[in-house]
Amino acid sequence: MAITIGGRSYTLACADGEEAHVRNLGRLIDEKAVAAGAVGQSEPRMLLFAAMLLADEIHDLTARRDGAAQEADQMARRIDTLAGRVENIAALLETALESARHNA
Repeated sequence: MAITIGGRSYTLACADGEEAHVRNLGRLIDEKAVAAGAVGQSEPRMLLFAAMLLADEIHDLTARRDGAAQEADQMARRIDTLAGRVENIAALLETALESARHNA
């Protein structure tokens, strides 16, 4: 199969059923090469620019994912704290109800 990046055609082999996925990856790389203004550059330079843009996106996504994971951990700790407080309040209410029953 062939993909086109920056106006250049590349022949690739891939597993059966992966052709559409590989074409989509090729389109993504082509979009990055165009966005970087690298079309018309030497082949290695064009691919380097596209790879740098993709690596930058991966870096940003990884940082966002890590930030979201930290927020989720903080939220879980807050929920645990609140659950403990609710359990304490429930125990106090049960004790007060039992005391009221005995005094009645």
